[in-house]
Amino acid sequence: MKSVPSEMQAKLDSRATTQCRLWRVVRRDGAVFGFTDHDRPLTVGGLTYEAATGFTATSMETSLGLSVDNLDVEGALSSATITEDDIAHGLWDDAEIEIWLADWSNPVHRLLVRKGNIGEITRGPTAFLAELRGLAHRLGQPYGRQFDRTCSWELGVGRCRVALACWTYSGVVVEGHDLLSFTASGLDDKADGLFRHGLLTWTSGGNAGRPMEIKRHSYTLGTVTFELSLPMADSIEPGDTFSVQAGCDKRFETCRSRFGNEANFGGFPHIPGNQVIIGYADKDDLNDGGSLFR
Repeated sequence: MKSVPSEMQAKLDSRATTQCRLWRVVRRDGAVFGFTDHDRPLTVGGLTYEAATGFTATSMETSLGLSVDNLDVEGALSSATITEDDIAHGLWDDAEIEIWLADWSNPVHRLLVRKGNIGEITRGPTAFLAELRGLAHRLGQPYGRQFDRTCSWELGVGRCRVALACWTYSGVVVEGHDLLSFTASGLDDKADGLFRHGLLTWTSGGNAGRPMEIKRHSYTLGTVTFELSLPMADSIEPGDTFSVQAGCDKRFETCRSRFGNEANFGGFPHIPGNQVIIGYADKDDLNDGGSLFR
């Protein structure tokens, strides 16, 4: 149970209250922002909370236990610090957020109401809708190593030990079809599908510096085509340059044949499947009591 400061409780008990809400947001890049639904900026703890940003919050849902509490915040893109371009590039995704109830006549008197992270953001040309998730949402995400047939490591990171520098190449856009797909040059000697599940990073153009995972890569009839997992924020134009890393589908066969890295494979390819679990003992079948790896 939250303890309300006595000065603030006295204000809440009065006929005319002077309360407002403050939002303190810390983005993943470390930038800190403050917003308020009051009609004037407020400075608290050295941070100025910007007013008239068009924020409108729904009612809060709070429950006992470990269920995830949610709150939606709707706003207009009227603040110079909240731009459509930044939202599209994901700078606000998973940002840490604190919601305070404060006395605007004396903002030192305030109460922390909610703390969590920004979840899904939907946007339009003039407005956005952000989902705020409570701290309990972290408990629903998988952590640690899982026992699975596929590899647990990220390609070239930590225990994988594949030297990504040997599998990174450069290309140039020949034609951009849309925000997701384009044809490229400079990679004509690379096998079909080599970059599927790989990482593409733009080095010039409107998307310069932005990475994106590759959904499909094909090389047919001398044409190299890429399809990205998510649309880019800016258009893909001819002449845009990029670097691209080979992809890995996490299978043991790919690790061995493509990268020669089977000694560092992070999965368990010989785990028995469902056919073994639901099967019965048979000396002429897999369930003969012997090794499943022959």
